[in-house]
Amino acid sequence: MKQIAPALLLLALTVPAIERRPQQSRPNPASTFSIFESSMPEMQAAMKAGRVTSHDIVQQYLTRIALYEDKLNAAITINPDALKEADERDRERAQGYVRGPLHGIPVALKDNIHTTNMPTTGGALAFDGFVPPYEATLAKNLRDAGAIIIAKTGLTELANWVSSNMPGNYNSLKGYGMNPYDPRRDPRDATFDGRPAMGTGGSSSGIGTSANFWSANVGTETSGSILSPSNQNMLAAVKPTVGRISRYGVIPITADQDTPGPMAKWVTDAAIMLGAMGGPPDPNDPATRACTAPPGRDYTQYLRADGLKGARIGIPRASFYERVTVPGSERLRGGLNPDQLKVMEDALAVLKQQGAIVLDPADIPSVTAKDAKENFLLWGICSGTDNAKGKDDNCSVDLKYGMKRDFNTWLASLGPSAPVKTLAELRAWNKAHEKAGALKYGQSQLDISDEMDVEKDRARYESDRAKDIRLGGTHGIDEVMKANNLDALLFPGANGSALAARPGYPTVIVPFGMVPNVPFIPPPSVETRGRASAGEAPNPNPPPASPFPPGFNPKPQPFGLSFTGMACSEPTLLRLAYAFEQATKKRTPPPGLR
Repeated sequence: MKQIAPALLLLALTVPAIERRPQQSRPNPASTFSIFESSMPEMQAAMKAGRVTSHDIVQQYLTRIALYEDKLNAAITINPDALKEADERDRERAQGYVRGPLHGIPVALKDNIHTTNMPTTGGALAFDGFVPPYEATLAKNLRDAGAIIIAKTGLTELANWVSSNMPGNYNSLKGYGMNPYDPRRDPRDATFDGRPAMGTGGSSSGIGTSANFWSANVGTETSGSILSPSNQNMLAAVKPTVGRISRYGVIPITADQDTPGPMAKWVTDAAIMLGAMGGPPDPNDPATRACTAPPGRDYTQYLRADGLKGARIGIPRASFYERVTVPGSERLRGGLNPDQLKVMEDALAVLKQQGAIVLDPADIPSVTAKDAKENFLLWGICSGTDNAKGKDDNCSVDLKYGMKRDFNTWLASLGPSAPVKTLAELRAWNKAHEKAGALKYGQSQLDISDEMDVEKDRARYESDRAKDIRLGGTHGIDEVMKANNLDALLFPGANGSALAARPGYPTVIVPFGMVPNVPFIPPPSVETRGRASAGEAPNPNPPPASPFPPGFNPKPQPFGLSFTGMACSEPTLLRLAYAFEQATKKRTPPPGLR
């Protein structure tokens, strides 16, 4: 399917769509309902009252896309049948059939999630225009729930497992996504390649949801790629327990850590999305049996304004809030800068005001471990050519091994329609099309994955996987939560994402504050190696780097907070996050996009 420029799409669809709109779906002409910053329940109430139709909601979103997409580059593909699908949902509503809280509401999917009515590209040139032979389970579940998939969003190419120095939200198919809170290019000489002055976060895109291009979107995370873009775009989101939502039909990095998850402006919307995306256990993804869904798959039943009262919340100070040393080094690392720390201290005050029991500190045992071999901070992800075979003794091979194993399995599932048949063929295709832009930042991650031998390297992988689970889970999150009888751990922004990613644990992030956009360029050192892999959150207290030039005046950037727990604890985390959101209500839309 040919991709359509949003402005041309709007001109092409508006008149014909109005002509075919069913008479019974026309709203009250006096209605002034606006989708801008509207929640899903607000849209449902307006449709139920006859103040607006799904058709009109979609049309408003398409208008915003046409106005602002060129500035933000949030989408890869727009659904040319979105208005037609809205008409179908309106006819169902007129006949008394409402599928649920998502009926007639537009959402977007990250473009590594299969759809059979739009291409699924992963942002890679090799997959330009490719329509997969089957739909992702979560996409089918959303459609069955009445949602309209209005677009496929931008992403870091192949979920940021192409090159270790690729900027977030860049892909060779569409270029750079821009942060709506400051949609200007980085003017510094060292990074003057088109990337945004304000980072957009991990490999998923929160740009369009924050800019009100659609009500919510689905991202995917391997290590930070839902939480980091949600933090950077002032969104609420759920990074679920691995297996809570089926991964069938999602381009993988590694099944050990991959998970889709909802990104929205409000916790309620994220909870609605989570329930609709999950569905019953999927025979195509055995991990979907790991967590039991709530009755009716309704996560909104856990949302209570007083949900923080009596909750026991731990504060992992070491590294995540305050700088620490690691075994074998006297240099301080990690921690927050003063502006970020002030935001978090304000957040702790809110928790206490709302009746939470705050245990401070509640440090992660594997982070404070004196044995270097058992210290999480010294156990990174093998990333880039510096961690090729023979140079990867002190990092986890899980992602580079998993990419070789699971990406090739995914390609095989596409059958004869697959543009390439193996990871090796993709690497060769990229080299052959370098002049077309396939390798602007190289493909070091693909290279170190393809050199793995799935059979011969299995023992090394299994050993590293066990250590990942031990340091992140058993001797990490599990140990501190059980010892202190905690309901959750509170992390600044997305800074706990890498820790929770290893054992596949859930996190819910909530918007809260704004902090100065302090630029940095991480040096290619051992201690920063792998931090940006698969969307990991950047070091919150990075080494000094070149400032923005005089007169540029960077705008403040969002900085939220996240509640993390043990496996399958989404109901508790949603309760805490919703109560915090209702007590603060700090989300503000991007300026200049009204």
